[in-house]
Amino acid sequence: MQLTLEPSDQQFVLRSADGTSALVNERRLTTSFAISPDALVEDWPVTDVRELGTAELDALLALGPEVIVLGSGARQAFPPAATMAACLGRGVGLESMSNDAAARTYAVLASEGRRVVAGFVLGSTG
Repeated sequence: MQLTLEPSDQQFVLRSADGTSALVNERRLTTSFAISPDALVEDWPVTDVRELGTAELDALLALGPEVIVLGSGARQAFPPAATMAACLGRGVGLESMSNDAAARTYAVLASEGRRVVAGFVLGSTG
């Protein structure tokens, strides 16, 4: 899905995302990654959100979000309950959805100035 965004003060702007790739600023990414308005974590070591552990979650939490949006790939999938509980135990909301829905949600939250972090699983059949 292609996103149209007004100019912003975000250092990293998610321009599009689907199940196989994403465009951040002018750069095409083909491996899983995490993004916030001021940080980009490339090669995030997640290939299936259903196996997301607390170690992988820590990379997202380190960016200081109030909410995490998980792009689970081409289709919606959910992380293990223990992973969701670990996030909620820190007072951080966690939502999981397909990459195209996650891209739209992330773009809206970032444009509102929210402390949002998104993790996108790319290349998954999930």
